[in-house]
Amino acid sequence: MVVGIDVGTTHVRVIVGEPQHDKTVNIVGVGINSSEGLKKGVIVDLDATVQSITRAVEEAERMVGYDIEEAFVALTGLDVDLIPNKGIVAVTSEDREITRDDVERVIHAAQVIALPSDREIVEVMPREFIVDGYDGIKDPVGMLGVRLEVDALIITSSITSLRNLIRCVNRAGIEVKGLVLQSLANSEVALSKDEKELGVFLIDLGGGKSELSLFQNGTLQKLSVLPIGGNHITNDLAVGLRTSFKMAENLKLEYGCALSAMADPNTFIGVTEVGGKQSRQVSQRELSSFLEPRVQEILQISKEEIQKMGWDKMPPAGIVLTGGVSIMEGLTEMAEKIYDVSVRVAEPSFVGVQSPIYTTAVGTAYYAQQYAREAKVEKKEVRKKGFIKKLWERTLAWFNDIFE
Repeated sequence: MVVGIDVGTTHVRVIVGEPQHDKTVNIVGVGINSSEGLKKGVIVDLDATVQSITRAVEEAERMVGYDIEEAFVALTGLDVDLIPNKGIVAVTSEDREITRDDVERVIHAAQVIALPSDREIVEVMPREFIVDGYDGIKDPVGMLGVRLEVDALIITSSITSLRNLIRCVNRAGIEVKGLVLQSLANSEVALSKDEKELGVFLIDLGGGKSELSLFQNGTLQKLSVLPIGGNHITNDLAVGLRTSFKMAENLKLEYGCALSAMADPNTFIGVTEVGGKQSRQVSQRELSSFLEPRVQEILQISKEEIQKMGWDKMPPAGIVLTGGVSIMEGLTEMAEKIYDVSVRVAEPSFVGVQSPIYTTAVGTAYYAQQYAREAKVEKKEVRKKGFIKKLWERTLAWFNDIFE
């Protein structure tokens, strides 16, 4: 089993997947619990976060029927920096065949960068390999060459936020087997191969933040995070209707519409004011009139951020939305007007979790399954080399005995 955990601002989600032979994951367990220890993606209450993770894990454990001891955890891009860097090594084998050891050495060489004392390398993501000047190579193992280069993206994070996240998961009784950048996790289940190649912006509209990631030429190119999300929409609704934040959240999820023109003026909802002293009827159109300005603001700020990232015109594959806010009715129509490009909402194509709210957790498990599969292959190759070496040594010893 492979486990992915998404510690979000509003919810903690745990996905338990069973790896398949075709490199996919069969989802067998789901755990979800409200998150009370985070604000805008940052841990502000350690104990509350631990309790939220523990409850979500326990729910997943009840579904699968066994104790979860280790998991891969999604890492938000709020305190993450992407640093492009290159590494160069000489191919060491006599026949000049590039081995996995050469690939590991060149990736290690790309990690040699000067970092501030408060930051730490999370992952090194190769974008392309270059063999004797020939670029665009995805996997150089088995090719012949003298010099091997890698164009890599160094993913770094704040040590404080990184350690606090790992500490919370550990205190919940789970060993962190690895960290997966949230945008990479989302891309595994939200984007197609063609979209990644042509160029696409993946926008994760979460509760406390919105994450914008650009994918082009098959890999992640740029990343930006805005500290604004669904909680701001809920807060506007709570203030406008003079009701509690919890009730405003429920109203947003059940009746919310990003475009008030699409809302039904004849559908009325009972709203209880703060303190529960008075209840009144509000139409869906009136309710949506409080949501529309804030949703429009979030999308407009996202567009301005995309322009700051160097894209005055949208990439060929357009915009893909995911996250909890993306399920709101009318959001796609509003986004297409603002971005002036095709927009779609991504949903994981797995039974039981076909909703954008599970994209990060499912993507983390899927990414982890790929990682675990590669590690297994490498381990198998090492064992194979060890067997061949032992067989050769025994053959030499046998010849020595005969000629002696």
